[in-house]
Amino acid sequence: MKKHPKRYLWAFVVVAIVAVVVLVALAVRGLMNPGADDRTVSGARPKADTGSSPGAGSSPGTGSSPRAGVGRECVGTRPVDSLPHAYDDDSPLERVVARIDKLAHADRYTAVYTGLSLDEDSKSVDVWRVPSAAFDAEVCGGVVKGVTVRLHGADVDRRTLDALAERIGDDMRRWDGTFQMREVGVDERGFVLVGVDDPDTARPIVEKAYGARNGRYIKVEHVNQASALTGSA
Repeated sequence: MKKHPKRYLWAFVVVAIVAVVVLVALAVRGLMNPGADDRTVSGARPKADTGSSPGAGSSPGTGSSPRAGVGRECVGTRPVDSLPHAYDDDSPLERVVARIDKLAHADRYTAVYTGLSLDEDSKSVDVWRVPSAAFDAEVCGGVVKGVTVRLHGADVDRRTLDALAERIGDDMRRWDGTFQMREVGVDERGFVLVGVDDPDTARPIVEKAYGARNGRYIKVEHVNQASALTGSA
């Protein structure tokens, strides 16, 4: 009879140990996967958005900062040699830029891509796009070690901006005598930059000429000298 309490006590200890192991396993699992926003995407580590985009009332034409804020930041983790060689400068940054450029010209993303700029000093690329989970995943999936890509929101694609810039460029001499249009080019952030000698005179005329819809993507600024039709990547 004295042996029964020991057997029952041993059974209780075993159950307690099993329960502790299960709880520890669940806690570790929770730490490793706290939520979908923290998951690694195909070789890149995304970071949370710390910026915000201005409301619909903000537009390049009114002089506000267009669509500011970082929507997503991806720090590369995949090996540099996992991407093909690119251009004459075969740096990790150029390999990433070449891959993004290839995606930008893919039929499935022509209505998404807006533009990009790169900073060689910080080895980073800023990409503006109409938000697309598929595009973001492919871009972040191609970021290699030593390179950071920041994705920004836009509401217009590059084809639309190029067409608008070409249309405005064709009218370069249209308002001679009222103001002088000196420069037209696409800004990668999502608007067409129109450089003139007298912005206050030109702005309402230009915005009216191309309509309210296009006016959202036109930014009129002063420039000192005339230059040819230009664009950004």
